[in-house]
Amino acid sequence: MGLPKVHRLKHWKDFQKIYQQGTRYSSSHLSLLALSETEPDNSLRAAATRIGISVSQKVSKKAVIRNRIKRQIRAALIELLPDLSPGWKIVVAVRPKALECKYEHFLRELKQLLVEADIINGHKREYVL
Repeated sequence: MGLPKVHRLKHWKDFQKIYQQGTRYSSSHLSLLALSETEPDNSLRAAATRIGISVSQKVSKKAVIRNRIKRQIRAALIELLPDLSPGWKIVVAVRPKALECKYEHFLRELKQLLVEADIINGHKREYVL
C-alpha cells in the first residue's frame, strides 16, 4: 500500500526545486528536505503535503534492498500522515547507514526530523525522544 495520490511527489522538477531551495534536516540514517509551498497571500486554502522518497545506489546496488527500505519509510510516513501540516513538499533521502535500520528506527527518525522542521502539528521539539 502506497501513499495516497494526493500526497505523492512524482515529477523530477519538484524534486529538483526541493533539492535547490529546500531546507535540509539530517539524522544518522535519513536526510529530510522540506519546502513550504504555501504563500502568504494564498493562506485560505493550503495544498496537501506531498512527499517523495529517494534511495540512491550508494545505499545498495541491489534494487530489492532499496525497495524494501522505501516500503518501510512509506509505511512510517503513512502512520505520521494525519499529524502533518498541509502545504509542504518533502523529500526523504536515505543515507548508506540505513541498511541496518528497521521500521521502528525509520519511524522514530522521521518523527524527529518532521518535528525539527516544524511540519508536525501540535508537537514541540523538547517532547521528542
